Amino acid sequence: MHLRLISWFFIILNFMEYIGSQNASRGRRQRRMHPNVSQGCQGGCATCSDYNGCLSCKPRLFFVLERNGMKQIGVCLSSCPSGYYGTRSPDINKCTKCKADCDTCFNKNFCTKCKNGFYLHLGKCLDTCPEGLEANNHTMECTSIVHCETSEWSPWSPCTKKGKTCGFKRGTETRVREIIQHPSAKGNLCPPMSETRKCVVQRKKCPKGERGKKGRERKRKKLSKEESKETKPENKGQEPTTESRDQRENKDKQQQKKRKVQDKQQKSVLVSTVH
Repeated sequence: MHLRLISWFFIILNFMEYIGSQNASRGRRQRRMHPNVSQGCQGGCATCSDYNGCLSCKPRLFFVLERNGMKQIGVCLSSCPSGYYGTRSPDINKCTKCKADCDTCFNKNFCTKCKNGFYLHLGKCLDTCPEGLEANNHTMECTSIVHCETSEWSPWSPCTKKGKTCGFKRGTETRVREIIQHPSAKGNLCPPMSETRKCVVQRKKCPKGERGKKGRERKRKKLSKEESKETKPENKGQEPTTESRDQRENKDKQQQKKRKVQDKQQKSVLVSTVH
């Protein structure tokens, strides 16, 4: 029994020496692979090198290579930078660069924002949009074509002529509508927003207040025309005689009296309409 215990002791001792030799050889291999490996790493690195930066990252951090002049340096980040997408695995979490035409992406096959000159459509970056879609230069995406939409026509307006609703038989009436949806660049343009058509109504007299000024203006024009005709000599080549001058003076006096009487009558009509 005592001999068995001694033999087991030597077996265990030999096994521990074997494990120690394996660990030593593994450490020598790691030193040969990374001669400048540092144990006091910063910035989320699990292992690092003075020349190459991070070699591995702490849990949940992403490993990404950043170019620094002619060399690349490993960096550990909590999220991938723009132009990269992250992938996680039991061995390493790493950032992979998006496609050349993609500015930001969800994975290698799905872009979320395109670079200048490309339009986003269903996760892909296109230089021209497919048929039935149009390029939106504001969002840089392929969007659906939007056509103009309008409301229903309003009822026809009252029949008018020169802004009046009386004193005529034939006039015009108008109806309007509003734009509900403005069209996009390739959409159908909006139709006219108003329509006008001729209309016929039963003639009705306007109130005195509406026709007074125009009626007085027409009378004054007639009187001025009559005066201009009377003042012209009958024979252009002959000078007027003394008798014709006397006659004209009498006529002028009579016309002045008539105008005074008419002005008084018009003033009395205006006063009565105001009351």
